Amino acid sequence: MSAREDFWSRRKARVAAEDAAEVEAREEAQRAEARASLEEKSDAEVLELLGLPDPDTMNRGDDFSAFMAETVPDRIRRWALRRLWGTNPALANLDGLLDYGEDFTDKAMVIENMQTAYQVGKGMLTHVQKLAREAEALSAMTDTETEDEAGTDAAEADVEQASEEADPPGVAEAAPVYSYETATQEADAWAAPQRRRMQFTFDDTAEPGT
Repeated sequence: MSAREDFWSRRKARVAAEDAAEVEAREEAQRAEARASLEEKSDAEVLELLGLPDPDTMNRGDDFSAFMAETVPDRIRRWALRRLWGTNPALANLDGLLDYGEDFTDKAMVIENMQTAYQVGKGMLTHVQKLAREAEALSAMTDTETEDEAGTDAAEADVEQASEEADPPGVAEAAPVYSYETATQEADAWAAPQRRRMQFTFDDTAEPGT
């Protein structure tokens, strides 16, 4: 391709791009004019002009895509979206587990000095490695406690076995058996001795004066 042909090719491309830009500008101007005229009308008039149903009368399963057209004013589109969210339980009942449920570009929602564990080229590798080390340390502590408990149980078992071997059943002296009679006899034996009293004997056969 010669330089002359290359020049005219670029020239034609620029002219085509300029024409396309002019067409796009005219269409955008027409859309802006249409939106401006619709903004001046009431909601009922806008719905009638665009042939759209009342969003409040729509239910789950109805087609809301017509409200997403460029010619639909923003207030009508938001009205339809609110109705769509209200008719869909998955959208109406948020569970708080949405990854993008909050606007993190809003400064009021950003925590001061907030940092991320994500690293370019490594992803969450460092964070995952830290969690793995913590899990290993916790597992080691658990194993140590288990070994200590096992050693304590073994020592107690050895002491109990040695006690049983030292005093096997039948070898130790039998404990004395006490009955009510035995207890009464022992109580009488240990009772305080009775106090002795003087006794006098008179001989009636003796004569008076003797």
